[in-house]
Amino acid sequence: HGNPHLKSILAESAWAASRTKKTYLASKYWKLAARRGKKKALIATAHKMLTMIYHMLLRQQPYVELGVDYLDHLNQHVRARRLVKQLASLGYNVQLDSPP
Repeated sequence: HGNPHLKSILAESAWAASRTKKTYLASKYWKLAARRGKKKALIATAHKMLTMIYHMLLRQQPYVELGVDYLDHLNQHVRARRLVKQLASLGYNVQLDSPP
């Protein structure tokens, strides 16, 4: 189950990170909270923070903020296909043109 003291510190840090504006961890938290609930999203964010800390210490690199829109740009084609499917289920015909 892990160290309970570390878990409480990470959970509190994840809660603080979820309240920040325009950060990767905040967007990750709110996307998970919409699907899974706030408590599970909090623990998942704490786990993400622990993984990030581990890799920063392993590689001896500073933290690099990915930005609030990192998750949106990660899989644009998958997101576009899902949105087209949602519009089709509402009865709209959608044709996508690739941007120049």
